[in-house]
Formats: sequence, structure tokens, C-alpha cells
Amino acid sequence: MAFGPIFQCLCLSILLFSLTSLAKIGPRFPASVIPRPEQLALITKGKQLYETRYYTQILDHFNFNPQSYQTFQQRYLINSQYWGGAEKNAPIFVYTGNEGDIEWFAQNTGFMFEIAPSFQALLVFIEHRFYGKSIPYGDDKTVAYENATTQGYLSSTQALADYATLILNLKNNLTAAESPVVVFGGSYGGMLAAWFRLKYPHVAVGALASSSPILSFDGLTSPYTFNNIITQDFRGESENCYKVIKDSWQEIQLTANQPGGLGRLAASFKLCQTLDSVDSLTSWLYSAYAYTAMTDYPTPANFLNPMPAYPVKEMCKAIDNPTWGNDTFAKLYGAVNIYYNYTGKKECNELNRTDAHGLDEWIWQACTEMVQPTDGNNEESIFPVSTYNYTARVAYCRNAFGIDPRPHWITTEYGGYDFRRVLRRYGSNIIFFNGMRDPWSGGGVLYNISENLIAIVAKEGAHHVDLRYSTGEDPQWLQDVRKTEVQIIRTWLAQYYLDLAHFSI
Repeated sequence: MAFGPIFQCLCLSILLFSLTSLAKIGPRFPASVIPRPEQLALITKGKQLYETRYYTQILDHFNFNPQSYQTFQQRYLINSQYWGGAEKNAPIFVYTGNEGDIEWFAQNTGFMFEIAPSFQALLVFIEHRFYGKSIPYGDDKTVAYENATTQGYLSSTQALADYATLILNLKNNLTAAESPVVVFGGSYGGMLAAWFRLKYPHVAVGALASSSPILSFDGLTSPYTFNNIITQDFRGESENCYKVIKDSWQEIQLTANQPGGLGRLAASFKLCQTLDSVDSLTSWLYSAYAYTAMTDYPTPANFLNPMPAYPVKEMCKAIDNPTWGNDTFAKLYGAVNIYYNYTGKKECNELNRTDAHGLDEWIWQACTEMVQPTDGNNEESIFPVSTYNYTARVAYCRNAFGIDPRPHWITTEYGGYDFRRVLRRYGSNIIFFNGMRDPWSGGGVLYNISENLIAIVAKEGAHHVDLRYSTGEDPQWLQDVRKTEVQIIRTWLAQYYLDLAHFSI
């Protein structure tokens, strides 16, 4: 049984590649696939949540050949409702966009909207090149995604340079040269925020990097860590739940091998289509467990799909329900419904979803520089035993794009080895938040590096939960995390204004 993570939101899984092949890429960061209540209908207190603008961005920041001077329209969202203005040198809070439509991230980063009034901050959310509506080559995806020559301009370094040039241009247009910038980001966006502060300290005075696994590259983190954390999440709720899931893979394979077995599996999980391969089913199940562990939020949420508070606990309750007796598939169906159909509105389950929000280019990034080994499973894993197979990834990327990954590039460009020793001498003003129930936390910064390179670790936290809108049901630990982050940012800004006054004399 070929097994590995595959995420439903990538349209390439339908259009170009098989589920089994995509599994070699490994898990991607979550992004929303349906509208959410957090969108607030884009209206708060009668005012629009943000205004959409475009900046004419250069295609290639690092070369001077004629091709490099081509431009494209880069989208950004701006909210000036609370800004104190350039005359007060009021701060600018910038979200460094992820691998998808920037509106998703703006609408799920309520923390920035909630703290903006007290800081009198201008809010800016910048879309990542090649995603959403920020597509080079005349906003023509057919051309932009055509081959490695055009896609070669999609990289984290180009994205960071985009953010720097846009921010500086915006400050110039606002006559706000002295307004300090703090960057925010979650997941891949959090990695970009941390790297931005390290690469462009003259542009941003600080960064909040939430759930940013910047140490998940080049052997810095074990390839078994990601799935070990998922295993711990489920096993910590119920030993029986853990065992049922762990043992289910063999039962699924045995059933699939029987005459009519695929039909029985399709019926057991109420699939909308016939099942041609067991691999697509196992990937679908893996996605439910992995994404639920990632977004094991302490309050009901609709970030990926509508889910209750502590959805891992609810999954295990479904598996442990004595009503199902010894029917493993009924138990699993009840569990994955927590992720895929908690509202009960779906009559059947789709294994494949179209990519409605332009996420597919992450495959290119995973085939070039974002090589994060996460596929390993040891004997204790809730998933079948496996080892990370870099050779398989290379073969896949050569077939898909005609290129080889560069697994050492991220640590070369941004660092990683001897992280604590190196950063404490030249890095400053970064908050690294990690929730330990998030499988990506294994590649995050989990300890303080210096007095201003601070790790905030929440034992019960999930994927960038600190950046979400607050609710009246938030536990005290989450309230405390956000208060701490605000206090640290205030310290950065206070120091900036002191330095500004001193060096302006």
C-alpha cells in the first residue's frame, strides 16, 4: 500500500499528478477551502475590513537582464481605520503572505485587527507572488505556470524582496519614512516573517513568527517528528483510539485486496465516487488526521472545515463509541466526519476537491527549496512504518518539472545550523510562537535564544492559534499568550522611538 500525506486543496492532485505521486511531496501548510464565519462578510462596525490595492512589482530582483525588468501587479490589502498617521510616526503592521489567496489570511488573522486600535497601527496584508491575484505574465496562469522557466521566479527570496520594495514604496507614498514596521505571519507566512526580519532589519523592527517551522530543513529535524506529534495527539486522548487507527491500515489493505473490496470501502466511507485505488482513500484519511491535529483549536473553528472545539478529542470519542462494536470502518467514518462533515450537510464524501483558491504552486516550491522531510513513521507511529525517501521526491520533481530540489538552499540562505549560537549574535526582535499539538511545532524554535529572540510555547496550542480572532471561550493560556506578544511588541516600538529621538538630534 503506497501511503503518504496528500492534501485535498491542491488542484494538481486532480489535473496533473496521481495522489500517490503527490504523497512524496509531504504535508503542506493548511489553507482554507471553504468560506468561514471569520470573514465577517468583510464588514466590521459598518466599515470595510480592508481596501484592495495593487503595486507594480518587478519580476526578478536579483538580475539585471532585460527579462528581469518585466513587471506584474501584486495585490495587497490595507486598513487605515486605526492608523495614527505619518505625522505621529504611527506603526505599520504587515502580514507576509502565505501560499494562497491573501484574503484568507487577512480574514483569519484577527489578532492584527484586534490590536491595531491600541497601537494606532496601519494594517497591510501582502499577497505572495504566483498566488491569488498576484500572478506574473499578465495575470495569466497558463503562462506563469507553464514551465520551469516561468515558474523559476517563484521563490521565498523573491517574495521577501517583493515585500521589502512594496513596504518601502508604500511608506514613501504615505510620507511615513519614520513609521516603524512590524511583520506578522503564520505557518509559511511565519517563516517569511522571521526571515524578513533577519534579511531586512532596516525595513522591519520586529517579527511575530507563528507556527513557523524554520528548522524543518536539511536534517535539522527528524523526518519522524511530524507524524510522531500527530501520534501523540491521538494517543494522548485515548489508547484505544490510537490502536484502532494504527491497526486500521492493514485492515483497509486486506479489504481492498478482496473481490469487491474497493466497493465495500467506498460504501463504508460513503464516498461520492467509485474507488479505483486504495491509495486515494488512505491519503484522504491521513489528511483528516493530520489537519485535525494541526488545527486542534480549543474553540469551535471554521478555518479548514467546520469543526468543534478540541476536534482530536471528538474524533477519539467517535472511535471509542461502543455503538460501533468491532466495526473498524464505522469507527473511522465517525471520526473523519468530525473533519469532513461535522455539520452533517454532506450526503457523500468527495476524495478530491478542486483548487478554488490558487494553492497549486506549493508543489513547485516543495520541488525547489521547501524540502521539509516529514514522511517518516517509526514502530510507534499511528501510521504505517515508513522512511523518508528523498530519491522518490527527486524522481517526482524531475518528472513534473524537469528539475532537482535543492535541499540545502534554505539553510544556506537563511541559516539553521548552530542556530542559537549564530542568531544570538546578530538576530533580534523575533517572537516564535509554537503550539505543541501542532505537528509543525517539531521544526519550530522552542527555546529563547536571547532576551529579544523569544520563544512562546503553548502545550495545548495548535497551528498559529495565537493569530486567530479571540472569542469569549478562549482558555486563559491563550489569552496570556496574546498579552505577552502585545507586551513584547510594545517594547520593540518603545525602543524604536527612543532610538529615533536620540539619533535624530
